Amino acid sequence: QLQASGGGLVQAGGSLKLSCAASGSIFDINTKGWYRQAPGKQRELVAAITSGGGSTYADSVKGRFTISRDTAKTWWYLQMNSLTPEDTAVYYCNAISKGGYWYWGQGTQVTVSS
Repeated sequence: QLQASGGGLVQAGGSLKLSCAASGSIFDINTKGWYRQAPGKQRELVAAITSGGGSTYADSVKGRFTISRDTAKTWWYLQMNSLTPEDTAVYYCNAISKGGYWYWGQGTQVTVSS
């Protein structure tokens, strides 16, 4: 129901842009976001944006990552700049409906080499 894409291997200092598309079976999305999980660590929120346009970021990515959305196509994106090896993780897109249901994408691997 959520399809994430755009991961890959990049050198430190480089950029990647992740995309997430929601299928038509998901309605009334209130919050669109990105989480990540590095090996041996818990899944953590990276960035999220609400239907009202408000956004939040993890402290570790502020100023480097930008979340955006295309409301017409129910897509959202994560522009990641100035990547560091510490950003290496599987990135998951996430949607929370107005009814409180959580949806997850399949994950896309981001690997940053030093």
